Amino acid sequence: MAEAKEVKKPTAKAAAKPAPVKSVAKKTEAPAPAGKQRIRIRLKAYDHKVIDQSAKQIIDTALRTGATVAGPIPLPTKKTLYTVVKSPHVYKKGREQFEMRVHKRLIDVFEPTPKTIDSLMNLSLPAGCDAEIKM
Repeated sequence: MAEAKEVKKPTAKAAAKPAPVKSVAKKTEAPAPAGKQRIRIRLKAYDHKVIDQSAKQIIDTALRTGATVAGPIPLPTKKTLYTVVKSPHVYKKGREQFEMRVHKRLIDVFEPTPKTIDSLMNLSLPAGCDAEIKM
């Protein structure tokens, strides 16, 4: 004869516990294929118009010299908020807030020729745009 087994029902406390989270491996940067070079250009600026203009100049220069370009890839904008008291003495509740945004773009140049590298090094970008170049 079959014996009846006792089945435990989960209590409300046990059901509320979340399931354990499995660790997720981080994505690593894929290395460039063997024998092929890559130039990675990171642009930073406070004004989005300036950074878009700089990215367009870099892409036009790279394409004109025969390289392959990926981008511009928009990276997250960093926002910094500063809160300042308006009054020097009393009125602590009267405050003013200022925001500073740093816009970022990423451009990859694949298979650069010596002419590409030379023209990118001699390229003059607009003021207010910072370019970081890695090979």
